[in-house]
Amino acid sequence: MAFTPADQRELYLPLIEGIHETPPFGLFMRNLVARTGARRAFLILTLANAAPEQEPVVIPVSAPRAAQEPPLDFRRLAALGLHQHRALRPGRVYALDEMLDYDDPAQLARQRDALEDMGIRHARWLRVSAGGAADAWLVLVRLREDFSASAVSLLSDIAPHLASALRTLVALIGQRLQTGLAQSALERLGIGQIALDAEGRVMAADALAESVLTFLPEPSQRAGRRLQLLPDVERQLENACATLAAGNGPPVCVLPVDPRRHINLLLRRADLRLDDPAALPAVVGLLRLDRREDHAAGASTLQALHGLSAQEAALAHALSRGEPLVEAGLALGLTAETARNYSKRIYSKTGTSGQADLVRLVFSGLAPFS
Repeated sequence: MAFTPADQRELYLPLIEGIHETPPFGLFMRNLVARTGARRAFLILTLANAAPEQEPVVIPVSAPRAAQEPPLDFRRLAALGLHQHRALRPGRVYALDEMLDYDDPAQLARQRDALEDMGIRHARWLRVSAGGAADAWLVLVRLREDFSASAVSLLSDIAPHLASALRTLVALIGQRLQTGLAQSALERLGIGQIALDAEGRVMAADALAESVLTFLPEPSQRAGRRLQLLPDVERQLENACATLAAGNGPPVCVLPVDPRRHINLLLRRADLRLDDPAALPAVVGLLRLDRREDHAAGASTLQALHGLSAQEAALAHALSRGEPLVEAGLALGLTAETARNYSKRIYSKTGTSGQADLVRLVFSGLAPFS
């Protein structure tokens, strides 16, 4: 079937753009319900590597004439013993009769009664797969009349495009997971980052930088934002970005973006490796807040890494925060003499030569990520 302008406008473009919606494909589902004459529908999305207890994403949609009716209950449908969703052949449209259990008359009667109670007399099922990484099940129902041949044909035609969109969504979810992992680790260290072009425009910023810095829309028609800075600091930023991008001068520059809050920005020439197509930043700006890991979690990590006792680990973590030995020991209920004995055992077990060396070991290890 040839694509019509209405198909492109109402289905295919919303399908492509729907990967960025939360939850995804909402507009596509609403338009599909309207185009097929469905009364109610839902789309279930499951990821292959999701935890067993993780709920699938369910996007329910109702036509305006069914706005006052409850959405389709996918769990109740699943409990009816219909044809197993995972056994459906991807890309094929199934009618309601194909889902019923005709081998067991009693079961068939229960299924029909429950479907009637749910206002389902006609339905279509469609499964799409993203190469084993994810699956989606589309269910559309009607009450009075069955779906037209053109509606079923439309579902068949849309199946490969929905599968392609699902694969794209899975790839995007993977990228989001990678980004989330990196940002989570950096946030635990109190680190925020921004990407800048050679003229000092902000191309991107992570969540911590967004929460700490203030951004203004770029006044010109060019893409990007600007940091809200004092005029003199803004000129320093622009000059530093131009110098670093050109490879001239020192390899880094420190810019006091907010002296009142003691926020400085370390600027360095960007060395990111991104797949094409990509707009490469010229400069990366990094800020760091005074943030340390939870004391109990940090001590537990040191205990596991270096074979310390619980008290030794707690004292070692306190020393890594710069606390004096005697005061740190007293806070843990240790006498001064016991604290000194503990410190000797800590230095021996960790292979360090004193508190300064212990601080180095802790900061360069796993404890700050606890």
